[in-house]
Amino acid sequence: MAIDDQIDDEEPEVKPKKKSRLLLIIVSVITILLLIAISVGATLYMTGALSGDSESVAQSEDEQVSENKKNKKKKKKSSKSEKKKPIYVEMGDPLIVNFIENNQIRYLQVKMEVMTRDETMPEKIKEHMPLIRNNLLMMLSGLDYETISTFAGKQKIRDEALAEIQSIMKEQTGEKGAEELYFTSFVMQ
Repeated sequence: MAIDDQIDDEEPEVKPKKKSRLLLIIVSVITILLLIAISVGATLYMTGALSGDSESVAQSEDEQVSENKKNKKKKKKSSKSEKKKPIYVEMGDPLIVNFIENNQIRYLQVKMEVMTRDETMPEKIKEHMPLIRNNLLMMLSGLDYETISTFAGKQKIRDEALAEIQSIMKEQTGEKGAEELYFTSFVMQ
């Protein structure tokens, strides 16, 4: 019986060790799973996925998608329509012409500036300034008082002067050169 007592004494000691190890493993696994669940839950709560309003989440996602599309369209438009900074070229001293209206001598003094976006064009315009000024003086001296005194007439003069400058620059350089022409002074007497 002594052998049986020894075997019985050893068995109870071995079983509690196995149970304690198994219990330790189970508790560890449950703890790890619980921490993972808490982490996932906190992440979902912070991102708004657990707000309970699935429509607002879907709507905010749709808004983000539409906003991204708008931004892409704006970038495409801005890159296509993005123009260089305008450069203004002064046409020198005011152009002064005289004309007769009702047997009375009248004067017109006009100061103009040309707008271009080509960085090389201001030098080219200045190079051909004598020809430009000559042609503008000839054009302005052929005007009558009625044309000069109305807004539509001034707009017509502006358009004709721009066309004349563009024609000269196209002939001399192969490029129009000027995009716009502006009166910076327009005095009649």
